Amino acid sequence: MSDESLPAQFSSDDRARMCRALELAAHARDVDGEVPVGAVLVVEREIVGEGWNRNITLNDPSAHAEIGALRDAGQRLGNHRFPGATLYVTLEPCAMCAMALIHARVARVVYGAADPKTGAAGSVFDTLVSERHNHRVEVQRGLLAEESAKLLQEFFRARR
Repeated sequence: MSDESLPAQFSSDDRARMCRALELAAHARDVDGEVPVGAVLVVEREIVGEGWNRNITLNDPSAHAEIGALRDAGQRLGNHRFPGATLYVTLEPCAMCAMALIHARVARVVYGAADPKTGAAGSVFDTLVSERHNHRVEVQRGLLAEESAKLLQEFFRARR
């Protein structure tokens, strides 16, 4: 996809960050045998956190890609809040991850593939933008969605 064909709401930097998240998703699949989901947290145009699914590897139901990226950023930055940050993730966040993003005060989430079963960024739940919270997250969907969905589809097809 060239920059000219990017939807108007996405920049070339957005695309580059999502490409990195896709690399992390492939790592989850190839190295850890995990569901291929990757996430990158960016503050002031710098990657400050990276994560990929590791819940099976770590025997930890909370070890989703988004949580991994938040934990990595927390260690690197010495903080638990990331105002102004953007999280790029290959799959729409679930409710657990959405609440962690709200608590971390992440400003924006860009995701690839929608999750029609458990998505909490508009597909099933609207957790990230709910007026019930004291913090709302801007959500942009569909960046490299086909590539993200293909990784997941091929992973699950191979396991059947």
